[in-house]
Amino acid sequence: MKTRSKGAADADELRPAYNLGKILKEGVQGKYADRYREGTNLILLAPDVAEVFPTDEAVNEALRLVIQLKKLPDAARKTAVKT
Repeated sequence: MKTRSKGAADADELRPAYNLGKILKEGVQGKYADRYREGTNLILLAPDVAEVFPTDEAVNEALRLVIQLKKLPDAARKTAVKT
């Protein structure tokens, strides 16, 4: 097991410019809790996909269509894809 040198231990210390007591005292607990509970989902689109779907509405519409097609029976799905 390696032991830390004195220099490595000093590197882990908080710099004097950062007053941790002040930071923690002025912080607001749960400041973003409501946003977290909303369940915001962010998805990064590949550049070629983003060119075709310039807005989130366009992406959602296309995905809803895919969901509807997936629910079709196999015979109807093959007909829907051919047209």
